[in-house]
Amino acid sequence: MSKKAIRAVKKACKDAFIDSHAEHGDHTVIVKPEKLLEVVRFLHDDPDMDMKHFCDLTVVDWPEREERFEVVIHLHSLTRHHRIRVKASVAESDPVVPSITPLYKGANWFEREAFDMYGVKFEGHPDLRRILLWEEFEGHPLRKDYPKKRRQCPIPFREDHPDQPPPFRERP
Repeated sequence: MSKKAIRAVKKACKDAFIDSHAEHGDHTVIVKPEKLLEVVRFLHDDPDMDMKHFCDLTVVDWPEREERFEVVIHLHSLTRHHRIRVKASVAESDPVVPSITPLYKGANWFEREAFDMYGVKFEGHPDLRRILLWEEFEGHPLRKDYPKKRRQCPIPFREDHPDQPPPFRERP
């Protein structure tokens, strides 16, 4: 059934379609990042697709690629019994894709997490801000070039405060 979804996307969203593949039973369609919402809207609204169940959204970091970040969305049709993975790649210089929250309210926190951990921005998101880390945190810790031993304490260490615990020790 998922092969049918790939064929339908290829036919209905010709200008968005880049490639498709099926590995280990997972059917994937790769689309242009600026057309991501258009493709997801088609999968959501088309009665033959009926992908009303948003499963997951994540980002994969490929530092060696020109388009470093790959936004990955998993959708499922409960009535048609098929699922599909939609991917869109963006460069580090402009990591922006359209938000899918107008279609799937549950994508809100997934998009915020992707923004927080990788720095990918979701255009049109209703409240795009950090969700796991504090606002002053510098960088995006799930990027593969983030220093493993870097420590950022949200509370500054004060030598003159008597109840101040000792600072974190660096790992060897």
